[in-house]
Amino acid sequence: MSQELFSSLLSENGITLSSIQNEQFNRYFELLIEWNEKMNLTAITNRDDVYLKHFYDSFTPGLYYSFSDQRIVDIGAGAGFPSLPLKIIYPDLHVSIVDSLNKRIGFLTYLAEELGLTNVSFYHDRAEIAGKNNYHREKYDIVIARAVARMSVLSELCMPFVKNGGDFLALKGAGTAEELKDANKAIAVLGGEIVANHAFQLPKENSDRHIVQIRKVKATPKKYPRKPGTPNKQPIE
Repeated sequence: MSQELFSSLLSENGITLSSIQNEQFNRYFELLIEWNEKMNLTAITNRDDVYLKHFYDSFTPGLYYSFSDQRIVDIGAGAGFPSLPLKIIYPDLHVSIVDSLNKRIGFLTYLAEELGLTNVSFYHDRAEIAGKNNYHREKYDIVIARAVARMSVLSELCMPFVKNGGDFLALKGAGTAEELKDANKAIAVLGGEIVANHAFQLPKENSDRHIVQIRKVKATPKKYPRKPGTPNKQPIE
């Protein structure tokens, strides 16, 4: 996907990127490739592939969900996906990222400064620990995650951050329906309710994608999230 096609597809969805936003995406790509030589940020390094599989893919929640000035936290964002492309497109968002690798936090901090992003915060922590911290717990309008874990595990990592009435948005691929079936109990136990499972295909390569929206309808029990590693080893079933 060329930068021109990327801009065109966003325009079709009512978003016209300014020259500054286009340059931010261009600089994002340059820094991603530059830092990727020093640390493992992505296996995708071709410009067109980055625009499709990272930048456009990160935007896809915007096809189904309205973003404005909400407080959003990205769990396990890696190189900043999906929250930083969303921040570029929707500048009024207040974005926080929780990631367990300090090297990535260093990259994200430098990236945000280079791109001139404001109202962004980065936290070096495990989701299981940050989710117990009153500074983060049930404080966010939106919690978002992309390619982190299967839904039964991901729900325990993410739902504790969502405030009552807020939403957890999961960016998923093929097999999502089966994942949701397995995660039904976990989602309910953690205070969530499935609102939508939007299915579509990524342009050009036509790979399956899903945006799962889970509404927080009641407080997450205090015992969750459990200690680091436990959600993955012993999912709620």
